[in-house]
Amino acid sequence: MMSDVMDWDAAYRGHIFAGPPPWNIGKPQPAIADLIAAGRVQDPVLDVGCGIGDLSIALAEAGHTVTGIDISTAAINQATEKAGDRDLTARFIQGDATDLAALGLGEPQFNTVIDCTLFHSLPLDARDDYLRSIHAAANPGARLYLLVFTTDALPADSPCPVPNLVTDAEVRDAVAAHWTVDTIEPSHVAVRLPDIPNLPEHDFHTDEEGLTHLPALLLTAHK
Repeated sequence: MMSDVMDWDAAYRGHIFAGPPPWNIGKPQPAIADLIAAGRVQDPVLDVGCGIGDLSIALAEAGHTVTGIDISTAAINQATEKAGDRDLTARFIQGDATDLAALGLGEPQFNTVIDCTLFHSLPLDARDDYLRSIHAAANPGARLYLLVFTTDALPADSPCPVPNLVTDAEVRDAVAAHWTVDTIEPSHVAVRLPDIPNLPEHDFHTDEEGLTHLPALLLTAHK
């Protein structure tokens, strides 16, 4: 499980991937950016597993009210510094997303919850607590957008830590225990592949910015 193989602070300090984590692309994931552009994100927003804050900062720059949560102190420190440098009011909290009540976020207060690649990074036995936790923090009618790697996104023999990849049915059943699932659509996660030895060959699309598109699912649900 990811909790056994990934030191998140080490990853954000550049010690796991010989540089920044592959998911740090300097902007929101394209699938999430499309939701924002389409007006499908309503305030207040919870960016759960926010990392260094690329999505939260983009939302704040667009005028949204956003709270970012991450388990990594290193990531939250970077996000807070970036927001401060840009004089933005995004709020960042270091803590465990499986227990938002412990962070003072246990009551309904968010109209949009965005999980951009956190779900597949959780230990399998933490998924239900996590989904229950974010559901409790969501207002009635709130939307959940969840972007998650599929089982063909990464090879098992990758030299990088491999997260808990999901099938369509697996993520649907997990989320449906607490939320009403509306849609699950094929999508992708854009990453900047690390320059490390023994990286497996792949035939995924790489765009003009040098970002490789790994297979994913975009799930939409509501409370």
